Parts: sequence; structure tokens; C-alpha cells
Amino acid sequence: MKTLKDHVILFDAECPMCSVYTKAFVKTGMLAAGGRQAYQQVPESSCPVYDRQRAVDEIALVSLKTGEVSYGIRSLFKIIGNSCPVFAPLFGFKPFVWLMSKLYAFISYNRRVIIPPPKVGDGFEYQSTFKLHYRIAYLLFTWFIVGYTLTAYAHFLSPMVALGNAYREYMICGGQIIFQGTIMSFWDRRQTWTYLGNMMTISFAGSLLLLIPMAVNHWLQFGSEVYALYFMGVAGLMFLEHIRRTKLLNLGWTLTITWVAYRIILLALILNLN
Repeated sequence: MKTLKDHVILFDAECPMCSVYTKAFVKTGMLAAGGRQAYQQVPESSCPVYDRQRAVDEIALVSLKTGEVSYGIRSLFKIIGNSCPVFAPLFGFKPFVWLMSKLYAFISYNRRVIIPPPKVGDGFEYQSTFKLHYRIAYLLFTWFIVGYTLTAYAHFLSPMVALGNAYREYMICGGQIIFQGTIMSFWDRRQTWTYLGNMMTISFAGSLLLLIPMAVNHWLQFGSEVYALYFMGVAGLMFLEHIRRTKLLNLGWTLTITWVAYRIILLALILNLN
């Protein structure tokens, strides 16, 4: 691959995703060795040409020769387009650039609830901007995917668990957002949207795990008891991840207790309808 020389990409050291893909750029030769650096470690006086707050929200690519700075999806397009010129016409197509910039923003403004940093960052002067519409969009997106997946998986649990109507799982998932959001508004209103983003990431990850037996079912069929056991295993992993994330947010055990209680109560109601 052709290497983009004399450029350095400034990534968020508190973002595991950012660290992984910028490291991949260097390992694959798309960027030169030393072509990535955490913006938290760059003194403001050493690189005054870039907008530091914008670089927190949109990854910055700085030309060491000209001082030109690209941000966000254009930074990624510049690196990929240099290594794979075949994509250059696509990366110059304005409707595609606009669409991908929105997708990039959707991920970037939710990146810390998709994969949270080991510790909540507050030492760096600039922190990621919170944009409510992108968080709401993320909650709606994950709510739909989780509801759709659970609706499909419910057929594998029948007759052990009674089938509901087409909207049951959407209502359960949406109800938990409202329920936990209400609890958070009393417990720690400042972190309500951060917690809800993390909670729905857990549910989203759980729904992806449910796709495995659904895919295997095309070749191997099992009884509802097996699918129920698998579902309980996934729920157990989600429980552990919920504990981990609430600890990172310093929220204690209250939100985990209410998260579990909501699910147990609804499960009991569903089983009683069987």
C-alpha cells in the first residue's frame, strides 16, 4: 500500500475504537511509523494550526509540510484514497461524502457509550461534545434493532415462552429506556443520556449474540429449552457488562438492581400468560 507520508493523525487516547483503527493505519503501511499521536499528548504550542475542540469530535489529520488540517471523514478518506486511488472518485462524490459524514458523526458523538474508556476522562482540557440529537438517534437505532431481533428470537423460545404480538419486544425495550431514564433523572440527572447510551449498547450487543443461534438454525434445529438456555447465558453476560459500565460511571448498584428488576417482573408476567 502507498504510504501517506509527512502526516500525523491525532486520535482520542480515551477512545478504544480510535486507538485500534489508527494503529491499523500504521501497521498496514497506510500511515508512516509515528504517523499517529494522541491529541491529549500534543502540547498546544507544538501544533497551533488545528482546532483542538473540533479535533476531539472529528479526528484530525495534519500535514507536517503545509500545516493543512483535515477533519473527520475527510481525514479517513485522505488516508484511504492515498493508499487505494481507485476510491478517489467515490470520495470526491459530494452526496456520498455528505452521507458518510453523517454516519461518522453518528458514531463519533456516541463513541464513548459504544466502547467506554477505562475511566471517565476529565483531565484533558477539551472533552467530546455531547449532541442530544445524535444520542437520541443512537437510542432509536439500537431500540429498533434490539426489538426486531428479539421479536424474531421469540419464535425459537415458543412454546416454552408464549409468543406476544408483533410489538411486544419493542414495547419492552422502549419501556426499559423510559423506566431506567426515569430512575436516572432522580439518581444522577447529569449522566442520564450517558447511562442510557451505555445501557442500549449492552442490549444491542446482546441482540447481536442472539443472531448466532438464529443463523445456525438454518442447518441445525434445537428445542426451545436449548434456545432458552442460550438466551439466559447472553442475559448473564449483559448483566456482567452492565455492572462493569455502571462502575466506570460511578453509579453504584442501584441502576443494575432496577435494570434486573424490570426484566424479572416482565418475564414473570410473560410466563404467567403462557
